[in-house]
Amino acid sequence: MSAPDQDVPDIKVKKLFRKTTFGVFMLFGVIGLSTSILNVYTVDTHLSEEYISNSKGIAKTIADASVDILLNRDLAALQSLIDQFLEIQGIRYIYITNESGEFIAHTFVPGIPEEILQSDPLSTETAERTLTGLGDFVEVGSPILAGVAGTVHVGMDRGLIALKIQRAIGQQMWLFVVVGAIGVVAAIWLVNLAAKPMAGLMAYAVSLAKDDEPANPELLDRDDEVGHLARLFRHFASRQSTGGQ
Repeated sequence: MSAPDQDVPDIKVKKLFRKTTFGVFMLFGVIGLSTSILNVYTVDTHLSEEYISNSKGIAKTIADASVDILLNRDLAALQSLIDQFLEIQGIRYIYITNESGEFIAHTFVPGIPEEILQSDPLSTETAERTLTGLGDFVEVGSPILAGVAGTVHVGMDRGLIALKIQRAIGQQMWLFVVVGAIGVVAAIWLVNLAAKPMAGLMAYAVSLAKDDEPANPELLDRDDEVGHLARLFRHFASRQSTGGQ
């Protein structure tokens, strides 16, 4: 009878420890996953809005600067103008069409992609495009003289946005990993702290059941649930020893 009784405290404490620790791990996992999803969405949204806003500003700048050039029919100067804007980070292509939809200047080499040729050249709505061999882009447009003289289209590279998202999320994840590791270690320590008096209580109960001297009599002085249970165990043990009187 004594051997099974001695095994009881270890099994109970370990089971409590495993469940609590598993719950802590699950909690940190849920927090980490939800935080990562929120960060990706937030960074993606903000960066996309920022790049689209900048691209619209660039398109409007080109449209305003193109008026005199178009009036003078100086297509070489127009081509030189849009080539300069390609040096801005994130801008991958620019093309300009006249009022009839004819391409009069562009930065595509060696030629205009088929996806661009099949699109509406006069539309200035923001659109997402996938160009074969080039990648994914967000295209914005701006009218020249309210569309009377044509439109300017600017393509922004979405790959650059994805790269910036990875860098931003990577830095945040390092911080989360450090905080999570500290939190898990602290949680395990706190669980052990809670499990230690429970193990002492079980050992105390086993000692009373075997009519031995209690191994941890200071449990009786505790003013918590462990102390209450220890005193309750002692009460039942004393009643049993006196024949239930």
